[in-house]
Amino acid sequence: MNITNTAKQKMLRGEPAFGWALGLGSALAAERMAATGIDFVMIDGQHGSWGTDAMIPAFMAIAAGGATPMARVPSNDYTRIGKLLDEGALGIIVPMVHTADDAKRAADACRFPPVGARSWGWGRVGVYGDDYPRVVNDEIFLAVQIESAEAVKNAEAILGTEGVDGCWIGPSDLQLSMGHSPWSPGGLKALDAALVEIEAAAKATGKILGFASNGPEHSVELAGRGYRFLTSGSDIGFMLSGAAAGLKVLRGA
Repeated sequence: MNITNTAKQKMLRGEPAFGWALGLGSALAAERMAATGIDFVMIDGQHGSWGTDAMIPAFMAIAAGGATPMARVPSNDYTRIGKLLDEGALGIIVPMVHTADDAKRAADACRFPPVGARSWGWGRVGVYGDDYPRVVNDEIFLAVQIESAEAVKNAEAILGTEGVDGCWIGPSDLQLSMGHSPWSPGGLKALDAALVEIEAAAKATGKILGFASNGPEHSVELAGRGYRFLTSGSDIGFMLSGAAAGLKVLRGA
């Protein structure tokens, strides 16, 4: 199996990588979503309905569909990050990273020494081939979530941390941390101001900007602003929007 992280390679070339976020806990859905031609599929281990036994089937399904397998961990936990990497994730998203120390803990968990402190040994990823331990440090993509007022103040230090490839901005939690309801007029104004600071930090450090977007159109808009790591829809979102559209037709019949 090819271990090349094609989504990361696109981002390093300056191109946007678009992805789907999956929360329903279905490996079948993961396979079908991965086969749409999307760059990556992110298993949401923080807010999604994924049990630990569901991760390996999901990663296998994503690989079968042709997308890069990624996962968001529930927290900045060394053991959980390592376990997901052992199971086949090539991208890790870590929530609630507020300081450079938080960022370093995440980075250390993702890569083998001497670059990081990941524990040597693995299970399923043996399928990637004998070269796995030699090349995986370069192929892993680590995005830390900047989603608090404290993180915005520390954005340059966070993104400047060795081993952090980029960020994934969580807009709703960020607005809440600044004292606003998500997507309220005050929240949007505060978010826009925060984005200016985060964008400047990414430019200063040469790291990748990411965003949990509101959908494909929003992702295209953000890509035009230089964002490269973009979740652009979810399994539950597409299912509900499709059902709502179908019901609208039925109610009008």
